[in-house]
Amino acid sequence: MEFFAELAGSMLDNMERHLLGFLVPKDRLFALWLLSSGLIAWFVYRSVKGTRHAEDRTFLRFLFPGRVWSHPSAWLDLRYFVFNSIFGKFLLIGITAASTAFGYRLFAGGVAFTSVVGQGDLSLWAEFAISVSFMFFAMLVSDFLAWFCHWLQHKSPLLWQFHKVHHSAEVMHPVSNYREHPVDNLLYMSVIGAGYGVMMALVVRTLGYLPGMPMLLGMPVLMLLFNLAGYNLRHSHVWLRWPGKLSMIFPSPAHHHVHHSSHPDHLDKNFAFMFPIWDVVFRTYHMPEDNRDVKFGIGEGNAEDLTSCLRLYWVPFRDAWRVIRAQAKGEPFSMSKPAAPEKLPRTHEVHPAE
Repeated sequence: MEFFAELAGSMLDNMERHLLGFLVPKDRLFALWLLSSGLIAWFVYRSVKGTRHAEDRTFLRFLFPGRVWSHPSAWLDLRYFVFNSIFGKFLLIGITAASTAFGYRLFAGGVAFTSVVGQGDLSLWAEFAISVSFMFFAMLVSDFLAWFCHWLQHKSPLLWQFHKVHHSAEVMHPVSNYREHPVDNLLYMSVIGAGYGVMMALVVRTLGYLPGMPMLLGMPVLMLLFNLAGYNLRHSHVWLRWPGKLSMIFPSPAHHHVHHSSHPDHLDKNFAFMFPIWDVVFRTYHMPEDNRDVKFGIGEGNAEDLTSCLRLYWVPFRDAWRVIRAQAKGEPFSMSKPAAPEKLPRTHEVHPAE
């Protein structure tokens, strides 16, 4: 009985930390990130207000449109958020730290991690320059690892069965960011953690120590700026892209909207998290002028099994087993993605993405 009491207590503590994330800067729903996204959304609202495309007369209706909040998918996201806050995080405890330590030890040549964190014997300005450079380098490497892992999640029939949970959202709001299968997160965190550890080991062997990063609110300044620049609009109905080729350099909400779109022109595009340049380099970048063809989800008929919290958990395991059996028999297996442009008719009205 003591074991179950401790388990229940841990689950409640985990749920409390998850649900009070708006007080924690490292959480995706931290109040400051939500407020900054709301402010950017207000500027978007002002830019479209009074045009023939404006469907919402007040900012409140623009921010919380009925077409989003009357959709069952929006409320499934909220239920799954609570459900996953209790159960889903147990699988991920320590994964990132363990994989980072593994990657570091593999390439560090026996140099203990605790003995290399700090500053070198350099001037203050030189150390600051190295610190800023290391921050950009580390974020760039991490984003490449994220791009590669994300690419695998889309290209592997087995991994897609778990990743499609995230793409099954047919409307999006900031909590949709949490519609993730634990196995999907397990792979993501393991790959990035191990790769980051290797990167740290190589930096230590090059410099003789591991530089720090400029930090604010407990995170690298670059990550803080990224969160302030409309992070929570990435999973929302508010379409915002930067003008010209800026979207190839700086991530915009529209970059991720296209990634979530089920239109055939948008499939398997825009895998990068912070730096769209990886998509440009590997030719997975796509940015339309407007959102007329952006339609969230995994295509008609493909999300019918993913309609409850429990099904979001177990259906991927069922489908993954089907993939394994099909591959063992040498049979083809459908990735459950739209296959031809004619399956999704083009629309011609521009509005915040549905």
